[in-house]
This record gives sequence, structure tokens and C-alpha cells, in this order.
Amino acid sequence: MFETFFDMQQTPLLNNIPVKALYLSDMLDETLGRLTFAAQRQLFAIVTGDVGCGKTTAIRKLTDSLSQDHYTVLYLSDSKLTPRWFYKGLLDQLGIESKFYRGDAKRQLHKEIEIIRGVHRKQVVTIIDEAHLLAKETLEEIRFLLNYKMDSMSPMALILVGQNELWDKLKLQQYAAIRQRIDIKCELPQFDRAQTGEYMKRHLDYSGCTHEIFTEKAMDEIYQYSAGSARAINKVGTHALMYAAQRAKKIIDDHMVKLVIDGELP
Repeated sequence: MFETFFDMQQTPLLNNIPVKALYLSDMLDETLGRLTFAAQRQLFAIVTGDVGCGKTTAIRKLTDSLSQDHYTVLYLSDSKLTPRWFYKGLLDQLGIESKFYRGDAKRQLHKEIEIIRGVHRKQVVTIIDEAHLLAKETLEEIRFLLNYKMDSMSPMALILVGQNELWDKLKLQQYAAIRQRIDIKCELPQFDRAQTGEYMKRHLDYSGCTHEIFTEKAMDEIYQYSAGSARAINKVGTHALMYAAQRAKKIIDDHMVKLVIDGELP
């Protein structure tokens, strides 16, 4: 509804904008480089960060950047993921009907990976999202999966993505064996004030808007409310755009943002 009022061709401040239009902070760009290295070298990587700090952006960018001619990317996001469903989920994506027992399914997966690597000459990259919710049994099974050919090589690149509590969990003594196998650890911070402004500008540019909408003081209020969380920036920015359009205001100042925050947001 506000897009027409602000002469926008696309809706800004959404999570699902095209990959090429996504904003990459310096830290996100560095994380992407590290994950690309992990994919190339078939390493075990961990990505952690607070809610809305860009973990999904990094994974979307990574997946988009990996050539389909050289990589097979498998993605799982299930907080209730058991070892059996872990194997079933991966085999389903490969078009293989999983056997019932965990050991049989594991052997199936190893066989398919050997075909992908040996016949199709591709490397496998497995991404597990919401990994902070995984039970110890599933995390241990993931570690066992990496034990391949007497532990002389890794069958795949494995990337666990989760909130900061994932690393807090892995630091416990009971997870020492898993922690020792981790090759790369990436921790994503929230945006600072300058990055918050750059993020919003990137999204507004994507929308096709050719004029300034938010004043600097409005940006200050958005940053203060969001604490640099992209998800929260999207929420308050979208509400502010709707509020301004309904009142035929082409410029959004700090007073309007405060009204939106106090009146419309939790």
C-alpha cells in the first residue's frame, strides 16, 4: 500500500529480497569468505549470532555463490531433528528413499556421497539451520557422520547455523569431542549505527525509491529500537512507511518513528 505513495517498484525491508540485492556488512562479507573456504575444503564450520543478525543472509549468499556444477547443497532446518530424521532429510533431498534403521540410512548416505564425489565430481555442502535446538544425540550423530574412511577425509562440508546459545552449549565438557572437530567458527554481531543506515539504504535502493525518506534522526531512533537487528529494523521501518503513507507524509522523521514504536510495536 505504501509502495505506490513512495514511488517504489518493489517492497523494501523484507527478508526474502533477491540475493543480489542483500546488504553485506564487512563482517557478513568476511563470514561468507570463511564459509566459501569451508565448502571448498570440505570443513566443519559453525555460524552463531543473535536473532536477526544476518545468519540467513550469509547462508543465502553462500548457497547462491556455489556453482551447481561443482557443489550439491543440502539444507535442513528442524528443531525436532532426530538422528534418523537427519539421515532421512538428507536422503530425501537426494531423491533416495531412506531405510528405517539409522545405521542402514547412514550407509545409504555415505554411498550417495561417494557417487556424487566420484561419478559427478561434485562436493557436498550440508547446512543445518536452527542448530542451537538440536539434542545431544543428534549433534553426536553429526560428528559420527564425519568419521569417514578411518577419519582420513571428510565426506562433506558441514555448516551448523544457530543462535549464540549453540556455542555456549558446545563449550560444555560433554560436547568436547564435537568442539574439537570444528575447523571454522564465525560469530555475527548486530549492525552498528552506520551499518543500520547502510542496510536501510540498500533496501530502499532495491525498492526503486529515488529520494530520501528517513531523516538521520529517524535512523537514530530505528537503530535504538532495533539494537542493530535486521529483523527489528525491517519491522519498525515497514510500520513507519505505512504510518507515513496513511498520513501523506513523504519524509519520516524521528517523531514519527517514536509514535510508531510507542503505538504499534511491542
